[in-house]
Amino acid sequence: MTDKYLESKHTKRDPPMQRSEDRFLTTHTGSLPRHPSLRDLLKQKERDPLDISPELALETEAAVSNVIAEQLKAGIDIGNNGEQPRVGFSTYVTGRIKGFGGEVSRPIRLDNKDFPDFAAMGAERLRSASRVMINPAAQEELEYGNLQECQEECQQFIRLTETSNRKFSDCFMTAASPGIVTTTMMNKYYDTHENYLAAVSREMQKEYETIHKHGLILQLDCPDLAMERSWFFQDLSLSQFQDRVQQHIQAINDAVVNIPREHIRLHVCWGNSNSPHVNDVPLKDILPYLYEANVGALSVELANPRHQHEHKVFKKHPLPDSMILIPGVIDSTVNYVEHPEVVADRICQITDAVEDRNRIIASTDCGFGTFAGLGAVAPSVVWAKMRTLREGAEIATSRLWGTT
Repeated sequence: MTDKYLESKHTKRDPPMQRSEDRFLTTHTGSLPRHPSLRDLLKQKERDPLDISPELALETEAAVSNVIAEQLKAGIDIGNNGEQPRVGFSTYVTGRIKGFGGEVSRPIRLDNKDFPDFAAMGAERLRSASRVMINPAAQEELEYGNLQECQEECQQFIRLTETSNRKFSDCFMTAASPGIVTTTMMNKYYDTHENYLAAVSREMQKEYETIHKHGLILQLDCPDLAMERSWFFQDLSLSQFQDRVQQHIQAINDAVVNIPREHIRLHVCWGNSNSPHVNDVPLKDILPYLYEANVGALSVELANPRHQHEHKVFKKHPLPDSMILIPGVIDSTVNYVEHPEVVADRICQITDAVEDRNRIIASTDCGFGTFAGLGAVAPSVVWAKMRTLREGAEIATSRLWGTT
């Protein structure tokens, strides 16, 4: 598609993101299962970016078309492309930004140190997935040299949604936050973490603005604001970690300075894994800092057993009037399919804490395919979970609006 197409049909967003005006809307956090053939082609591209199979474009087109259809069939209101063209939710940037190279291991997470037998169980899964623990590092000055891949991803999604018989009420596109890039891809070039963070923020701004110019809601994926407390920043005190959270949020604000906050949603999680999570930072210790982000919506895990109780935190730290809450009410790490009544109970509990049904959009805790080949939930179960999300939202709507 040409620049003329963008200018005529998808130049920036005008309306803000939707609210649940007469019923609870549904969405999810981004990544969806990939077909094994696409998974293998993406891993091949990751290993050798110059050896791209001609089949990759065809597989990606079919995959995006399929996940659009499946989301709509399940009753998802606000959908995306399932991150099908990407090998990983954060590692994809190494194929778009120049300056990354080599292989450097991430630190070992605290849960894996505390539970070595659990770590051994997960090692086999990692061997069959794309890069998760060993990634390229920043080796020279970073530069987002070519926006073509980002533009094509947006344009493909828009084109396939427009040709679909059913329509989403709105659409979003995910992007890695500056912070998660700096904690996933190690720094071997910049003299400080702050300088590395500023460089990533400067370059990722180009991608964020490209997504916005295509008329899509921008979702920033920010596990660094919670998960990294027990991973990259595990040696810091709580107050030192909170300082890092503020630094990373400022990097976000710098990168989205030209995008209205009501066109941005921010996703925060503690790591999309069926793991102990005993070292997770409590939501109450980071929520006031999350509110400093210049975004219009906050997506946060509230379904899994470790964080389900934390909806109560919103009573002590009320959601700002300018924000929508996108709570996870579906666990993205287990193959249990929640009962719709359980989903409805969760939505109603969260709504009671926020005290505004119009600012709640029901969602999943995290993605179902954060890295190619690492999905823990069977694809058929993923779509069953999406259907129960819709059913639970309908029950909650009946309870709080008196309608179905």
